[in-house]
Amino acid sequence: VRGHIDWKYALALELTDPGFDASVLTEFRARLVTSGTETLLLDTLLRDFQERGLLRGQGKQRTDSTVILAAIRTLNRLELVGETLRHALNRLAVVAPEWLHPKIQPGWVERYSARIDSFRLPKAKTERQALASTIGADGFTLLSLIAAADTPSIVRNEPAAHMLMRVWIQQYYGPGDPPRWRTDDDAPPSPLLIHSPYDDEAHYSIKRGEPWVGYKVHLTESCDADAPRLITHVETTAATTPDDQLLPVIHAALAKKVLLPSEHVVDCGYTSSEILVESPQQYGVRIIGPVAQDPSWQAREQTGFTNGAFTLDWERKVAQCPQGKTSRKWAPGVDGSGQAVIQIRFAHSDCFSCPVRDQCTRAKREPRTVTVREQIYHEALQAARQRQSTPAFKKAYAIRAGIESTISQGVRAADLRRTRYSGLAKTHLQHIVIAVVLNLIRVVAWLAKPQSPAQRITPFQALAAAG
Repeated sequence: VRGHIDWKYALALELTDPGFDASVLTEFRARLVTSGTETLLLDTLLRDFQERGLLRGQGKQRTDSTVILAAIRTLNRLELVGETLRHALNRLAVVAPEWLHPKIQPGWVERYSARIDSFRLPKAKTERQALASTIGADGFTLLSLIAAADTPSIVRNEPAAHMLMRVWIQQYYGPGDPPRWRTDDDAPPSPLLIHSPYDDEAHYSIKRGEPWVGYKVHLTESCDADAPRLITHVETTAATTPDDQLLPVIHAALAKKVLLPSEHVVDCGYTSSEILVESPQQYGVRIIGPVAQDPSWQAREQTGFTNGAFTLDWERKVAQCPQGKTSRKWAPGVDGSGQAVIQIRFAHSDCFSCPVRDQCTRAKREPRTVTVREQIYHEALQAARQRQSTPAFKKAYAIRAGIESTISQGVRAADLRRTRYSGLAKTHLQHIVIAVVLNLIRVVAWLAKPQSPAQRITPFQALAAAG
C-alpha cells in the first residue's frame, strides 16, 4: 500500500498516504476469529452479487472437498513427547520465569533446549525406549509441580501445561518408575489423537489412499450456464469429519443466504439414504450424486441374491425371497452405527432345502438374513442405485467435474491445500479469503466476457474428436 499506486487507487487513498502497519492485518484477523464474523467477508460479497443479478438461488450448485495440510512438522511419537515438553518449558519460561527457574531439573537444559529432531535422537531401539521413559518421567515431574497447591494460577492456566497433560495421558501409562509407553492398540481414536503441541485440532486421516495431518475444506459453487461460477459457501472441518455429515450444514447456511439450489450435485462421499430423503423434505433440494454400491459379497461377485432381490411387503411386514419363500421374522433394531434397521430372517426348513442356497448365503448353520433400512430410506437407496446406471443420470452428474477446476484454481492461485495458521478457526478464515479472491477474479472475467468458460481438453483429445 505504501509503494504501489494500484493499491492506493483500489483503497481510494492519496498518493502520499503512508499506509498502515502490518500488525493491523493481524489484529483484524483476530477480531474476526474471536467474534466469529469471518463469514461476513464472503456473505457481504455474495449479497452484492445477488443485487446485481450475478447470483441467484434455485439454480444448480456443486460441492466437493480437498485436504488441507496443517502448518506443523510430522512428528513420530518420541519427537511428539519431547517437543511437547520443550514447548511447555518455553511457555512457562515466558509467563512465569520466577516460578520455573528454581524448579529446573538436572538434564532438562541438555534435553529440551534445542528442537527435538529424529536425527539428533538415538538410533538403537533400546536407547530410544530409555529416552522415552526419561522424557515421560520429566513430564510427570513437571505436571506434579504444576499441580502443587502453591502453584500460581498463571501456571495452572497456561495452555501449554494443559497440552502437556493431554499428550502424556495419550502416550504414557503412569506415572510409574519408569513411565511406560501406551500400546498402539490403546491409543485414542484419530479424532482425539494429538499430533503436534502447536495445533491440537490437526488430525490424521486418509483420502483415496493418501494420508495427511490437517483439515478438510468443502467448497460449494454455483454452476448455472448463464451466470458466473461463484463460490457460495465454504466449510472447513477436521480431517476426520465424514463428508456425508456436511450437506445439512451447507444447506442450512445457504438457506440463510437465500441461495439454496434446486439441484445439488455431489460425489458419493456426500450421499446417503438420509440425505436423499431429508434434503428435498427440509430444503427442497434435489441431490444428484451416486450412492455407495451394495457392499455384500453377492453384489461384489454378481453371482448371488442381493437385498434388492427380495420383495418387501411393508404393510404385512414380511419379505419374499427369489424362490418364493416367505420370511419368518421381521424385527426392528439398530445396527453398529446406531441407525434404525429391520432384520428379516427366513425359516431353517426353507433355506436348508433350497436348491440355490449357495447363491444366497454362505452361513453353515444359519438361514438367510436380510438387514434393510426403514422403508423410506430403503426405497430411496434402491431407487438411487437404479437411477445412477441410466444415461440421464450420467448426463446430469457430468457437471460435478467442474468443481475440480475450482479446487485446482484455489491450489495454484492461493495455495489452498496448505494452511498458514494454527487451529481450525484461523484456517477457516484463510479459506473464506481465498473464496472471496476467486469470486472477484471470476466476476471480473465474466463482466469482460459474459459466458461460461469452455471445457479445456488436451491436444490429443481434440485430435481424436476431430477424427
